[in-house]
Amino acid sequence: MVVPELRPWRAARPHVVRVADAVRPRLARAAGTVRPRLARVAAAVGPRFARPDGPGSPRVPRVTRPKTWQFTATAATAGLALAAGVVTAAGPWDSSGQRTAERDRAVALEASRGTDHGGARARAGTPPRGPQAAPPAASVLTGLGGTATAVRTAPAAKTLAGLLDPLLRTPALGRRSAAVVDVATGERLYGTGSADALIPASTTKIATAVAALSAMGADHRLTTRAVYEPDTKEVVLVGGGDPTLTARKEARGLASLRELAERSAAALAKRGVREVTLSYDTTLYKGGASHPIGVNPNLAAVTPLMVDEARTDDSTSGPAPRVADPAADAARKFGDLLKGHGIKATPPGPSKSTTRATTLATVSSPPLAALVERMMTNSDNDIAEALARHTALATGRPADFAGGGAAITARLKQLGLPGAGIDVKDGSGLDRRDRLTADALTALLVKAGDPAHPELRPALTGLPVAGFTGTLAGRYTDGAAGVVRAKTGTLTGVNTLAGTVVDKDGRLLAFAFLANGTTGPAAAQSALDKAVTALAACGCR
Repeated sequence: MVVPELRPWRAARPHVVRVADAVRPRLARAAGTVRPRLARVAAAVGPRFARPDGPGSPRVPRVTRPKTWQFTATAATAGLALAAGVVTAAGPWDSSGQRTAERDRAVALEASRGTDHGGARARAGTPPRGPQAAPPAASVLTGLGGTATAVRTAPAAKTLAGLLDPLLRTPALGRRSAAVVDVATGERLYGTGSADALIPASTTKIATAVAALSAMGADHRLTTRAVYEPDTKEVVLVGGGDPTLTARKEARGLASLRELAERSAAALAKRGVREVTLSYDTTLYKGGASHPIGVNPNLAAVTPLMVDEARTDDSTSGPAPRVADPAADAARKFGDLLKGHGIKATPPGPSKSTTRATTLATVSSPPLAALVERMMTNSDNDIAEALARHTALATGRPADFAGGGAAITARLKQLGLPGAGIDVKDGSGLDRRDRLTADALTALLVKAGDPAHPELRPALTGLPVAGFTGTLAGRYTDGAAGVVRAKTGTLTGVNTLAGTVVDKDGRLLAFAFLANGTTGPAAAQSALDKAVTALAACGCR
């Protein structure tokens, strides 16, 4: 199934206004109650949790074992921000428009969407209806109280086992690896087969995100260049591995091929050049461009040069038909744009930029933090494979499938994560040879929330929000909407879910549930959702 194009903001606006009208009074009352408490908490927590503005900013002090209330405050503040975001009725949340798209989906979605890794969309009975209004702030601020002593302890392991075991033992889930960890302490509260290495499907993207962010930093950008060789009058479009490079008129903060062509044409005109030979350079990546999964609407051929993820329709996420040769297609579009600015170009062919070339113009992607968030929210396989290759480049490995997988695996071990069972073969999780454990996934989530590693935080902030964004927009609409953030994963016979949840007492928990040999996608997805909903409702002392 091809995911339909996201509805334009103007079309979705009335829905947002209705949601805003419904939730605004509750938010106002809740905000008046909790604002003084949040101010006190923010004053105490802010310096430790603040993300540096750039390379020259002071290092964040290491906090080896933060107190429970600090994590509770962080989770509560995130919940309040989510609720407030639903009330906002206009304007993008970030430079790329990614979160605007999420909000459009949150109010307009009528059925579960997202990457269909297995090729057969799960359909359970009737399509889920759109999400309800965001939970009132008070419901996600439980546990703040007036002092730190108001926060209750983490769920008791024995009680948690009594709750989750019956839900996860359903035959629909086949073989399981499951773990629940207290984010504040890193203590595992629940585990069943948690060290067993299973196929993780798209939850692999959590590993890709953490590895890429740790290797390159949250502010790293991917640059596409146009260069000129005077000897041959050749213009070479040099791919920089940015799958979000766009030829659309509305770039929304992304690198624009139109802008690159306009600036390149102006630079050529200054040189008195009106006719060029056009070529393109894809030598940044090595090896084959075809994923082991083969031709698939979930992923374009993996090259360092593509425009709009090589989609042949107007979609921006989910499965879609793709052009066979993304690099040649991008170069053809670039040539057409040059022609529009008075520069005649030959039909493009592959080439390689040389040291004789001078740069005409460059355009850069949004920062890596934004790319990771978009990858996580929409389960974007094209971004995932690009980040795997860039992680390989950053760590001195070949930029191919094997090098990317090896770089991710090595990076996670270098971060001190549980190494047993980790074997990553690609960045997207489409490769059925990938192996991760529930222990490894929960450790990744805890590491991403560690105040000592603020550069990893986009791996958490990009997680889809239950009932509202990305691949969870059509799920949890009648259960734990707004308090669960999780990465989904689906292949034939494989269903996985890993993320964070704020329980009834305001405790932030990380969880990972992997199921292989599932009997059907709908039944398996339902079983996983019930387990996470139970966690959200749990005090479990």
